[in-house]
Amino acid sequence: MKEILKKFLTVFLIAGFASLLAGIYGILHDQITYSISPEYYTRFKFIQFNLSEEYYSIREKVAIVGFSATWWFGLFLGLILGIFGLRHKDWKTMFKMSVFSIFIAILITLIVGIMGFLYGNVVLSNQPKSEFPNWFIPHDLIDFKSFIAVGSMHNFSYIGGIISLIFGVVYSHKKASITAR
Repeated sequence: MKEILKKFLTVFLIAGFASLLAGIYGILHDQITYSISPEYYTRFKFIQFNLSEEYYSIREKVAIVGFSATWWFGLFLGLILGIFGLRHKDWKTMFKMSVFSIFIAILITLIVGIMGFLYGNVVLSNQPKSEFPNWFIPHDLIDFKSFIAVGSMHNFSYIGGIISLIFGVVYSHKKASITAR
C-alpha cells in the first residue's frame, strides 16, 4: 500500500517537474523567437496575453508569454507520463523513466520547432498574406517573413509537444514491459 501511495504522489511530482521545465523551455524559446521577430510579440503576443502596460521590460513580457504559453502543456504531459508510469515496478523507476521521457519530449519539441521555423522561413513566408486567413497578421506589419517564420515555429512546437507525448508514452510503456519480464 505504501508503494502505491508513493507512486501516486510521484505522478504529481512528475507533473510539477514537467510543468516547470516546459515553462523554462517556453521562456528560452520565446527569447530566441523575439530576437527573430519582435513584431510577433509587440503586435500579437503581448496583445493576446494582455501585456500592454509599461510596468515590465520587453524581455520580461517575452518571458511571461513564454512561460504562460507552455507551463500548462508540461503539466498535461507530466500527468499523462506519470499515469502511464504507474506500470513501473516502483516509484523510483517510474520517476526515472518519466523524467527521461520528459527530456525526450523537450528534444523532439525543439527539433520539430526548428523544422517549423525552416518551413515558415523558406515556404510559408513566401506566400501572399491572403494565404493566411486563419492567422492574425497585423495589416501594417513591417517584417512579414520573420513574423510568419516565428508563427510557424510556434505552431510546429505545439505539434512537436503532441508527437513527443506519444513517444514518451511509448518509451515508458516499452521500458515497463521490459522490466516486468
